[in-house]
Amino acid sequence: MNAPHPAALPEPSRSTALSQDSEYVGLKMFAIVLVAVIAVVVVSSAIRIPSALTLNDTLRHAASGAPASQPASAAPGAGPAPVVATAAPPPATPAAPGAPAQVASAPAPAATDAPAGAIQTVGFKPPAESAIPDGPLGDVIRKGEQIFLHTAQNAKPYVGNTLNCVNCHLDAGRLADSAPLWGAYLLYPAYRSKTKHVDTFEDRLRGCFMYSMNGKAPPYGDEVLNALQTYAYWLAKGAPVGEKIAGAGYKKLEKPTQAPDYQRGLAVYEAQCALCHGAGGEGTRSGDTQVFPPLWGAQSYNWGAGMSNISNAAAFIKSNMPFSKGGSLSDQEAWDVALYIDSQERPQDPRFTRDVATTRKEFHDTDDSMYGKTVNGKVLGQNIK
Repeated sequence: MNAPHPAALPEPSRSTALSQDSEYVGLKMFAIVLVAVIAVVVVSSAIRIPSALTLNDTLRHAASGAPASQPASAAPGAGPAPVVATAAPPPATPAAPGAPAQVASAPAPAATDAPAGAIQTVGFKPPAESAIPDGPLGDVIRKGEQIFLHTAQNAKPYVGNTLNCVNCHLDAGRLADSAPLWGAYLLYPAYRSKTKHVDTFEDRLRGCFMYSMNGKAPPYGDEVLNALQTYAYWLAKGAPVGEKIAGAGYKKLEKPTQAPDYQRGLAVYEAQCALCHGAGGEGTRSGDTQVFPPLWGAQSYNWGAGMSNISNAAAFIKSNMPFSKGGSLSDQEAWDVALYIDSQERPQDPRFTRDVATTRKEFHDTDDSMYGKTVNGKVLGQNIK
C-alpha cells in the first residue's frame, strides 16, 4: 500500500510527516558532510606520509654518518647529486659459467640498520659537458677538456708520443673504473712510493707527461697544468675530498688461478685486441689522427708509466676492454693479455741510470714489471731510447 501524500492527511498528521521529512534531510546532509571530512583527512594523511618518510630517512642517514639522498633537482650552482639506487633482490638463479662479468664500481659500504629496499649512495656522477659554466672559469675548463682529449695537439711541447690522456682515462676522464680524473683529483696531496714524497695533484699531472706521454714535465704553474687541474676540479665538484669513492682508480683485480702466460696472452690479443691496436701494437690511425692508441713501441707509454705494471694494465683491461665491451674477458684472460702487452719493448724509463739491471733494481724490482726481464731471448728495456 502506498503512503498517502502529506497534503492528503489531516492537519496534525501532515505536521508530523513534514517534521519527519526534515529530520531525514538533515541526517542525509550530516552523512554527506561526514563522508567528505573523512575523505579530506585520508587525503591529507597520504600527502604527509612521504614527508615523514623523508624526514625519517634523513635522521637515519645522519645517525649512521651516511649522506642522505639528494633531491632530484639541486639548487643552481650546487654540485651534482650522488647517484643513488634502490637495493634489488638477488637474481633467482646464478649467472651461467663463463658469462660476461658485470663491470661495477667498488662495493658500497655495508648497510648498518637500513631496512631492505632503503636508498643507498653507490657512486658519483660527474657533471655533464653541457653544464660547463660560461665566463672565464668555463673557458679554462673547456681548455683543459680539449687538452685531455687531444693532448698531442694541444700540449705538443710536452708530449713525446701519439697518445692522449683520454686513451687511458675514458669518456673524457669521466668513466668509473678507468682511473677517472674526478677520482684522482680528490686524493691529492698524497704520499707516493713512486716518488718517495708527498705529491700534489700538479706533481701527478707532471708525472703523466713524463711517463705515459713519454715527454717532459710542464713547468709548475704552466697554463697546460692550470687548465687540466681546473678541468679535474670541475669534474670532481660535489664529491668528498680526501676519500676514495666507488669507481675511482681501477677496480682491484685479484691474482688469477694460473700465473699470467705470454702465449695465452698472445692468443687473447690476436682475438680481441689486434683489430683496433694492430698486430704489432702500433695502434690505428686515420690520416694524422690516432684513432686507437699504440700499446707498445716508440709511440706508446714508456717503462716508467703506471700502465707498464701488469696489475694496472690487467685491471684496466678487465673493466674497459675490448672497447665498449668491458667485463667480457675473464680475469685470467685480462691478466694474460696484460702480461703479453707489457712484455713488449717500449721507450726507456726516464729514470734510467747506468744500465737496465741497475734501473730495474731501483725502480722495477717486482713481479709486476717486465722491465729488465728476458722475453724471447731479449732483455726488455734496452732497445728503444
